[in-house]
Amino acid sequence: MLGIKGVLTAAAIWAVLVHSPLAADETSVSRKTGEGNTMIRINVIVGDTTLSASLDNSPAARDFASMLPLELTLSEYAGNEMVADLGRKLDTTGAPASYKPKTGDITQYSPWSNLAIFTKPFSASRGLIRLGEFDGPIDALTVGGNVTARLERAD
Repeated sequence: MLGIKGVLTAAAIWAVLVHSPLAADETSVSRKTGEGNTMIRINVIVGDTTLSASLDNSPAARDFASMLPLELTLSEYAGNEMVADLGRKLDTTGAPASYKPKTGDITQYSPWSNLAIFTKPFSASRGLIRLGEFDGPIDALTVGGNVTARLERAD
């Protein structure tokens, strides 16, 4: 049985692990929107289908929004994401070291400057920065192969 010293030590270790950037995952960072709760609404237009999404209120998401509108060719990658080159890295100020994406997450894989839209959940990946998420189904993006999409603010 742990004494008070053992309990305090265990609590301190738990606090360090939970708040460590290396321990950042879906449960600890994915739904945080940064300063305040203001989210940027965008549309992703694929053919005749308009998908709505919300970008987080984070430096990376605001930087991405400043690039809109964009016309991108998204390519299927590894069977679980659609990717396109953004041409530059986004502002990662305050971003966790890694992120565990879920279906419908909009991210940037910072080392390659790629936009990555997850069509299936995936494991936590170092350098993956969450930008936001789709508000509903993303069927128009899961047709296989390349997909041309226009991303724009939903003002």
